[in-house]
Amino acid sequence: MPGATSDVAPGMDFNQQIVDTFRARGGEVNEPVAFGKNLVLVHVPKKDGTIRVAPVAAIHDESGRYIVASAGGSPKNPAWVYGLRRAEQVDVEVPGEPVETVRAKVEELTGDERDTMWERFKEFSSGFAAYEKTAEGRVFPIFRLVR
Repeated sequence: MPGATSDVAPGMDFNQQIVDTFRARGGEVNEPVAFGKNLVLVHVPKKDGTIRVAPVAAIHDESGRYIVASAGGSPKNPAWVYGLRRAEQVDVEVPGEPVETVRAKVEELTGDERDTMWERFKEFSSGFAAYEKTAEGRVFPIFRLVR
């Protein structure tokens, strides 16, 4: 995945800048990171009942949208993974004019299916392969979001 550029507005949360850009531009985000239209906003329920909006790179095919909890190659899962594991369904904002919010069933991939999709993510962006070097052996959770 291309690295972040240095043009994040001072004092502005990095993820919030991506969310705002996604919503303002029909789901296309090219700064501060070049995602194009390969991004979704996942509304993840938190334990306290609030919702976290997580911008996540996505691969879309006829089976649904796939997202990976890479956390930039961190050895720890991002916090939103645990919310997705508790949720049966979530709202997902997808690119379009205007951006559309859809309800999606959450399925975590396992075994060969997960491994095959991980290979697709590495083909999608070489940044994902680089994350394997810094993740200290962590297996990145992958979820299918089915409308």
